[in-house]
Amino acid sequence: APRPLLRVADGIALIVGMVVGAGIFKAPSIVAGSVSSPQEFMLVWFAGGVASLCGALVYAELSGRFPETGGEYRFLSRAFGPGSAFVFAWARMTVIQTGAIAAVGFVFGDYAQQIVPLGPKGPAIYAALGVVALTALNLAGTPQSKNLQNAMSAALMIALTAIAIAGMLAPAPAAVAAPPVEGNLGLAMIFVLLTYGGWNEAAYIAGEVQDARRNMIRILIGGILAITILYLLVNFGYLRALGLAGVRESKAVAADAMRQATGAGAALTLAFVVCVAALTTMNAAILTGARTSYAFGRDFALFGRLGEWRSAGSTPANALLLQGALTLVLVLAASFTPDGFSAMVAYTAPVFWTFFLLCGAALFVFRARDGASAGFRAPLFPVVPLAFCAVCAYMLYSSIDYIRNPVFGPKFGDLVLAGIAIMVAGVPLYWLARKK
Repeated sequence: APRPLLRVADGIALIVGMVVGAGIFKAPSIVAGSVSSPQEFMLVWFAGGVASLCGALVYAELSGRFPETGGEYRFLSRAFGPGSAFVFAWARMTVIQTGAIAAVGFVFGDYAQQIVPLGPKGPAIYAALGVVALTALNLAGTPQSKNLQNAMSAALMIALTAIAIAGMLAPAPAAVAAPPVEGNLGLAMIFVLLTYGGWNEAAYIAGEVQDARRNMIRILIGGILAITILYLLVNFGYLRALGLAGVRESKAVAADAMRQATGAGAALTLAFVVCVAALTTMNAAILTGARTSYAFGRDFALFGRLGEWRSAGSTPANALLLQGALTLVLVLAASFTPDGFSAMVAYTAPVFWTFFLLCGAALFVFRARDGASAGFRAPLFPVVPLAFCAVCAYMLYSSIDYIRNPVFGPKFGDLVLAGIAIMVAGVPLYWLARKK
């Protein structure tokens, strides 16, 4: 059984390491293009921290009720039955996880392009190379190095702090009035909350925290507060160095901010740090995603080949190969759009928020059926879970409304519909799997 070895400081460090990834180096440009003023730009990043805190408190209670491995798969199965869990696992394999790997691949590509340009399709080429190399690494059974992950997390925090300080000290950019745009807060929040994503993994440490009933809320509040402050400082640095118009136009906003503040040499160094950070994030997502698909194959005979474990290298080889192939298809599809990262967010967001909303609703099911939890309880019930469900419902609406956005809609509408259609295809597959 897990032993309570984690202190409050350990838990906060884990949450920060889980959440802070490659998104903060890419998403701010898209957020800036969806708001009408610098004040609104900063406000949505603050709102993202508040929304993430509500969600983390809900997940802390859910994971306390069902601390076994499986996360959302187990929550949904116990609340709504095995059909919902099957569709979630199917969607995670074909849309959510593969789309997330492809999205981070394009962040890697955008920054690698700053170092060695490969032409107009350079970001997609780099993304594909990253997927192939890391899938091969996992197939070989090369274990992840905890020390490397920790070192990269530390390097990432140092780089973000340096960007924030450099941006604040940078000479003001040439006065370029940001052209007026019609604000779209829903679209902005899609990318803000994507950048805050990962706190749902943090809830799973509850069984290993000392005096969890008292300390989990300290860890969750402290961790998300630290991330919110960091994101606010970094985005203020971006604004100070580039202005709102400059942030909107940038393809690699952190590198451009550093170039404005300190020159090309520092920008290239930062681009290299972002590339390594993105590859580290991709590697973690490839590793965990394949193991989810492996468990899915073990549960359902229809996908039994995915549930085979290769002893050489001790790895779920079939699950890794399928995941890599699906991700490469997504990279190829997104390469024909103006921005691969935005395209993958369009593909994954409606499906992602559908299941987040269902997990929020699951807490009400458990409270009505089983009463209050004997362990950690989300405070201010039902206000906090209702706020989380309201955010999820709004984000689900906004991610589908992406289609009507004059900037993104005509380019990415097909991907929005494709993600939803693939998720829905899981329903007849479940009935087929039950028969099999």
